[in-house]
Parts: sequence; structure tokens; C-alpha cells
Amino acid sequence: MTSFRALLVSRDEATKAQSVALTELTETDLMEGDVTVAVEWSTVNYKDGLAVTGKSPVVRRFPLVPGIDFAGTVVASAAAGFAPGDKVLLNGWGVGETHFGGYAGLARVKADWLLHRPEGLDARSAMAIGTAGYTAMLSVLAIEAAGVTPASGPVVVTGAAGGVGSTAIALLSKRGFTVAAVTGRPEEADYLKGLGAAEIIARAELSGPAKPLARERWAAAIDSVGSTTLANVLSQIRYGGAVAACGLAGGMDLPASVAPFILRGVSLLGIDSVMAPKAKRLAAYARLTEDLDRRQLDGITREIDLAKVPEAAEAILAGRLRGRTVVKVG
Repeated sequence: MTSFRALLVSRDEATKAQSVALTELTETDLMEGDVTVAVEWSTVNYKDGLAVTGKSPVVRRFPLVPGIDFAGTVVASAAAGFAPGDKVLLNGWGVGETHFGGYAGLARVKADWLLHRPEGLDARSAMAIGTAGYTAMLSVLAIEAAGVTPASGPVVVTGAAGGVGSTAIALLSKRGFTVAAVTGRPEEADYLKGLGAAEIIARAELSGPAKPLARERWAAAIDSVGSTTLANVLSQIRYGGAVAACGLAGGMDLPASVAPFILRGVSLLGIDSVMAPKAKRLAAYARLTEDLDRRQLDGITREIDLAKVPEAAEAILAGRLRGRTVVKVG
């Protein structure tokens, strides 16, 4: 039986220490599912960094192939709607957490978890978007659904140099929004302005204890940081504005006040990309293929081999990666 490369996370049950290694698997090692995909590309998201390093309990069964995204070609299917040769992608659904994920040459998954790749979107570009870009698009759609338009005022994006932030800036600027980018890396100012940011804000401005209400600055926000940063953002949203919360790079707590909600009518919109229904996913990818400049996407994307994923995982958690990182798998 043909073997394939895979990154495998294991845990010593006695010490609970987690380890990761590049290994060889065969089809008999795969988990249950009705569609088997030859994985061509995956990517490195913040959650992947947590899973591979073990710095947060993302992986919930061992051993496990991590990787919450993949794109490739169907090689076998027992499900209606998918046939060998179909070009597909996957984001979330617990893949890379409880089910073998994208850091392997083959993946067997449920058909309901897969999307046919939009026409004109190759596997590498699909992973340059990845969960980070797809989450950014869900966030943009959410603030638009809340009534925020370019005429409403500027939108602030936190974690701006990361995958979600970079894509969100590009998407918002393409739609005509004025974007303020929050970053702890001042050396990335030119990079962020190149994506369309009109203003660069130092992360330290939003890192102290939040006031119940502060000066109204932004019509909306896309926040991938959480914690004190999100609390400060909420306190500075204009009347009737909206905040899309889609990440926790700064922590899971929210030391905020109810004041923005009951005195300014601010909406806090939770963005879940993992279990989002297919209709939302299709809407997000339809807009991504329309709004995201492929040349700009290429410009914020770097490529690594599967063997380099552990190194990239450490780097993304340390805030040393910018934009998107794609993984050449097969």
C-alpha cells in the first residue's frame, strides 16, 4: 500500500508532554469518512500554531495529524456530489483537532465538510486564503449585515499584520472603507499601508485597562486579539457601530463594560468559522473570489514545506509571521 508523508502529533500519557514528528502513514491509518482527498496544499493559522506546539489544548485526541485547512483533489468517494478528480477545499469542522487534518498527503473526511473549489481558484490560492482569510471575509460580511458602510466611518482592524488582519485590510479597502490598522510591529507600517490601511495605530494604545466609554473613533472593528484590546475597541466604537470578534491571540477574557452596548447601541458580533453552515461558507468564498486581489494575496503569502511547519507554528505564536503561510504537502 502506498505511503504518504504526514506530520503527527503524539502525547506521552504519563507526562502529558506533546511531541510532533514527520512520519509515513498509509490509507489504513486514516479516520472514517466518505471522501478521500489527495492533499496538495495546507496552511498555517494561529490555531495550527497552538495545535502543533501544544501551547493550548487544541488537539483533543492522540495521535493526530494537525492542520485545520487543506485543498486538493478527490481520489475516492462514496458520497453523492463528489467524484474522483473533483477539486475541493476544507476549513474547520474539527479537522486538525479531533479528526486527522491537512498536514498529510491524504485526508479522509465527511463529504459535508468539503466545498468544491470556486472556478479559477487553485489549491495554493485557496490555502493562501485559508481559515484566516475566510474568517476575515465572514467578519466583513457580518459588519456589513449590521449596516456598516464606507459612509459610516473608519473601520479598525486589530492584529493587523497577521493572516486575518492582513486579509481584512485588503478586503475592506477594496470595498471603499477607510481602515485603521493596529499592530505591535511598527516596522510593518509600509506593509499595512500597501494593503490599504490609511492609519497605523500602536498596539500599546489599546493595551491598558479599558474605560467604560472612551472617545468615539470608529464605525466598526474586526478584532482577532480579544481580551483588553477588544475591551478598548468596544469603548471607542461610534453610536450604532459593530465589532466582529473572531480571535483570541491576546487572551480569552473580556474585561469590558456593558456601557458601549446600552449607551451607544454597539453590536458585538461573534464570528465562528469552524462550524459555519455551508450557505455562509459559499457566500464568503463568492465574495473572496470577487473582492480579493490575487496579486495582492500572492504578495502577502510565503511558502514552506511540510517539514517546516513546527518552526512556523512557533513563529506565528511569537508574532513573527506576517500575512499568510502556505504549506506544500503533496
